[in-house]
Amino acid sequence: MPELPEVEVTRLSFADRIAQARVTGVRVGKALRWPLGYEPQLLIGRRVLGVRRRGKYLLVDLDQGLLLWHLGMSGSLRFGDERSAPTAHDHFDLDTDQGLLRLNDPRRFGAVVYAASETSPQALKLLGHLGVEPLGRDFDLKAFHHGLKHRRSAIKQVLLSGDVVVGVGNIYASEALFLAGIRPTLRADRVSRPRAEKLRTAIVDVLARAVQQGGSTLRDFSSADGQQGYFQLEANVYDRAGQPCRVCGALIRWLRQGQRSTYYCPTCQKA
Repeated sequence: MPELPEVEVTRLSFADRIAQARVTGVRVGKALRWPLGYEPQLLIGRRVLGVRRRGKYLLVDLDQGLLLWHLGMSGSLRFGDERSAPTAHDHFDLDTDQGLLRLNDPRRFGAVVYAASETSPQALKLLGHLGVEPLGRDFDLKAFHHGLKHRRSAIKQVLLSGDVVVGVGNIYASEALFLAGIRPTLRADRVSRPRAEKLRTAIVDVLARAVQQGGSTLRDFSSADGQQGYFQLEANVYDRAGQPCRVCGALIRWLRQGQRSTYYCPTCQKA
């Protein structure tokens, strides 16, 4: 599943090229997770003002309204001059005078939703519950620790929930907890302020490095210009069960939390 770094890498790969483009056509294919909620032909003639990200959502701002794109579990975007016939898994095309933006999604858990504004019911339903952006200025220690103190679930589950801090998905939660020396099963409300500070720093570091590495390509992720990510090659614990820890040499362990795989070092993450 594309996580925050992959979504940000995708944004960076086409945002400058589509800015100020005028929509010349829209094609809606098979039904996705949520309907567009708008007559596609009414988007023709709109101008793309820019592309932002909120958590794992891409927000394509138009001169009237915006489109919220979500890549779901298997989605990817392509943007370019090629306008080949859509394949069976190409479910949404936004054609512009500067290129074609196409959503490919084999499992169809992604979506493109129109909203009149970021405060409209359609947008708030998707964005209103999201926590603070980890790569933004508002991700401060006081608020982060306060959020953890009110949660009794395991710290990794709280990170994945997205309502304390948004976008820290499965790969990067495991990696950040390793860097902070925190066992993924520790209850969030038992994370001390000094350890919360270490975790906050680790989250920022891991996500920033992942963006620099182009995200993680575990199966078929690539950015809107076709580039794969390489962060998975330097992972300390993720998907390394049974292999020696890069720091202490202990064997990396695996467990299941909330139907997701968790990896950790029993020595570096004692509690």
